[in-house]
Amino acid sequence: MPDHSDVCVLIPTLDEAETIGEVIEAFRDRGFDEVLVVDGHSTDGTRDIAREHGARVVEQSGAGKGQAVREGVERVERPYVLMLDGDGTYRAEDADAMLEPIFEGRAEHVIGDRFAEMEAGAMSTLNGVGNSIINRSFSFIHGHDFRDILSGYRAFTVESFERMHLTADGFAIETEMAVECAKHDIQTRVVDITYLERPDESDTNLRPFRDGARIIFALYKLAKTNNPLFYFGSVGAGSTLVGFVTALYVAVEWVTVGVSHNIMALFAAFTVLLGIQLLMFGVLSDLLVTLHREQLRRLENRD
Repeated sequence: MPDHSDVCVLIPTLDEAETIGEVIEAFRDRGFDEVLVVDGHSTDGTRDIAREHGARVVEQSGAGKGQAVREGVERVERPYVLMLDGDGTYRAEDADAMLEPIFEGRAEHVIGDRFAEMEAGAMSTLNGVGNSIINRSFSFIHGHDFRDILSGYRAFTVESFERMHLTADGFAIETEMAVECAKHDIQTRVVDITYLERPDESDTNLRPFRDGARIIFALYKLAKTNNPLFYFGSVGAGSTLVGFVTALYVAVEWVTVGVSHNIMALFAAFTVLLGIQLLMFGVLSDLLVTLHREQLRRLENRD
């Protein structure tokens, strides 16, 4: 059975000098001898502190958390990865619970649910509402309830990660990983964890409105290949609705005051036809995606 010697603890960082040393020590004290820190060009001495505490440190070639994660996994030499942030909000005590489903063969990817036991003050009201909206949207669009898709505490096999097609460079990486798990039927489990309040001396790199908007946009964009019926259907339904409302206005104006709006009538006809075509395209695309997944399952079972 696998053990800690088969695991690489991966920590993407950016200016985490106040917390990174304690984070590394906590995992090394629990028997994890391979800690890889991928640093995004910190200016506060994060890399030096990480090395002093025994971590293998790499300065990432690009920028953003997503790029750091992809580059880090490329350098991992062990079959399992335990990924977390370096801000001291995740506990080393939860590591075994995160890895257990993978070691037992019940999962290829594990997500730590921060909402299971969240310390007071660990998440602002704004971030809590945003997380709730994003999680509900993901469940509705992609048909899986992973409870906390924005959690930065993950455990996964390198093999399952390599099956994902990840392109996000920033904080949308967690969202993209969740979508890829749903898209490729990667065995995913959710584990309850404790989420701690960020230390006062440590500043967050997250910008709620900017990063939240990027995450929501990524969630919608990724529906194109995982749930095309929703992606094209939502645009089609919107276009059809606009067309019907415009047509209704034109009809009322014609009946009540005898004014014809020829341009608006053409616009209404165009938007209705466009909406119907998009809905039909969504249905056909969804059928093709379903057939493609079924074919992949048959090929995997044959192998």
